[in-house]
Amino acid sequence: MPHPQRAARIAGGLYLLTVVTSIPALALKAPVLSDPASAAGGSAALTWAALLEVVLAAACVGTAVVLYPVVRRQGETAALGFVVARTLESGLVLSGVIAMLALARVTGAAAPGLVAIHDGAFLIGPGLIPAANALCLGYLLYRSRLVPRVIPLVGLVGAPLLIASAIASLFGVTGQVSAVAGVAALPIALWEISLGLWLVVKGFRAEPLATLMAGRVAA
Repeated sequence: MPHPQRAARIAGGLYLLTVVTSIPALALKAPVLSDPASAAGGSAALTWAALLEVVLAAACVGTAVVLYPVVRRQGETAALGFVVARTLESGLVLSGVIAMLALARVTGAAAPGLVAIHDGAFLIGPGLIPAANALCLGYLLYRSRLVPRVIPLVGLVGAPLLIASAIASLFGVTGQVSAVAGVAALPIALWEISLGLWLVVKGFRAEPLATLMAGRVAA
């Protein structure tokens, strides 16, 4: 296992990498996915979006792998939950990638079905699972005080909002890409960006880290 402070900075960098890959990927694929008939003409955009999302999926798993040896000292069950949720999110992202790559190579009646597969994977993966990530990791970081408590608190508050938004989209109450969904996702986005920035710049807080590494679980 790398030194905890080095692990913190690696994890922070990976969190920021998920942000800088997800935003351009969405911008590239959204116009094509909204009009499946034009998928063949937008194959280059879909291919670049797919490449970015492969990097995104790898970064997602990387955050869990790097943080697990540290945060498990605060709570084994929640730490394992974080690893499982992050891995599941990555798998669903890759499912969407496969659908996009197939969409870039087919035309006709198959296109809407592939878009539906992508949208379903996106709804459950990046649309819902980050709430589970925030609940598991946010709880561990809040209890351990490895970062300022306001950072995980944002994630813990944002998780129920994201869950509610995903359920509303699932049942057709709101659109999957809508103003409501965007607002509901803001706290989780803020949590991940602020956590990434803090870990890259500051790392873990020294005193709570020493307490945790000594085997004393924070209250």
